[in-house]
Amino acid sequence: MPTPELRTPDRPVAAAPKLPWPALLAMSTGGFVTIMTEALPAGVLPAMSADLGVSQSAAGQSVTVYAVGSIAAAIPLTSVTGRLPRKRLLLVAVGGFAAANAVTAVSPSYPLTMAARFAAGLVAGLLWALLAGYARGIVAPEQRGRAMAVAMTGSTVALSVGVPAGTLLADLVGWRITFGLMSLIAAALTGWMLLVLPQLPSPADQARIPVRRVLRMPGVAAVLAVTATFVLAHNVLYTYVAALLAPLGLDGRTDTVLLVIGLSSLVSILGTGVLIDRHLRPLTIVASVLLAAAALLLAAALLGSTGWPAYAAAALWGLGFGGVATLLQTAIADAAGPAGDIAQSLLVTCWNLGIAAGGLAGGLLLDHAGPTALPWSALVLLAASLAATLGSRRHGFPGRR
Repeated sequence: MPTPELRTPDRPVAAAPKLPWPALLAMSTGGFVTIMTEALPAGVLPAMSADLGVSQSAAGQSVTVYAVGSIAAAIPLTSVTGRLPRKRLLLVAVGGFAAANAVTAVSPSYPLTMAARFAAGLVAGLLWALLAGYARGIVAPEQRGRAMAVAMTGSTVALSVGVPAGTLLADLVGWRITFGLMSLIAAALTGWMLLVLPQLPSPADQARIPVRRVLRMPGVAAVLAVTATFVLAHNVLYTYVAALLAPLGLDGRTDTVLLVIGLSSLVSILGTGVLIDRHLRPLTIVASVLLAAAALLLAAALLGSTGWPAYAAAALWGLGFGGVATLLQTAIADAAGPAGDIAQSLLVTCWNLGIAAGGLAGGLLLDHAGPTALPWSALVLLAASLAATLGSRRHGFPGRR
């Protein structure tokens, strides 16, 4: 009878490799800086517009021009820089935020401010296209989803805590000092990344892969379709959340509802980090279902003119949305393989188009059909997102990974 094999010092059991926490936290901070730079003007519009001598709607276009810069830059810059070392490109992108926020902080004129915002959008498009591939490239294959979740946490923290805190700080010390502080954080982050990020060269053949070929890779189009419909549904609601809450008697509670969304988003991304490496497909399905449930609760609340379901909807909303960027970036990286950075640039472009289209479509619906139309429209889009996820079982969102 054979004896069981014993574990001896000569036959050690290999320990699971540790995550490179300093590098991943530096990348997470990069996501924080990116989202703070993008969203901060929304919280300081009155002071910003008065200082620059323009209307609030004109000052609000500083968010739009940032998104336009990201859309314009993501694909061409990623393609052009395909053969350059990834670390150098990330340092350039973060340094670009330091410069753009510094110019915004001291700009005496509206045109110069808009130019700085456009430049910030350009480097944001490049950074988002690189961040996912970098986080995946410095860890073992079985840790890629967890590494992505850590790298994406900063953007969720920025939305849930950073933007409200930045708005409060701007009220206390002025919007220019707040942008100056963001510039200093970006400059310090550049030094931190220089120290802790390992070198990660570009995939050798990536620069030679045309965008149209990446689009034809199995699963890529499916992930982009889910991205477009999900982000559009989210932004139809999120852009006009104050208008949704006003008929419920919660027009003075918008900040509280947004805080609930933000805190539940943090829970979502933590759970995503634990489960994504084995359960990407069910997590993506659950994300669409949770956001759809939130939209349904909002629709019911508007029909009944009662406010309490809005808080439950906000909790479901954050749970559905918090981890979705990590899920989609992981899915498209898996589908595209060596063309991962180019695929990420396509996803970044699609995401920003969803933001822009959500603002436009939501505004038209609000003007012509009222706030009740917003959650029902989001439900239609989420049904399309769910159908695209369910229909891509072999590629895009496979049943087994």
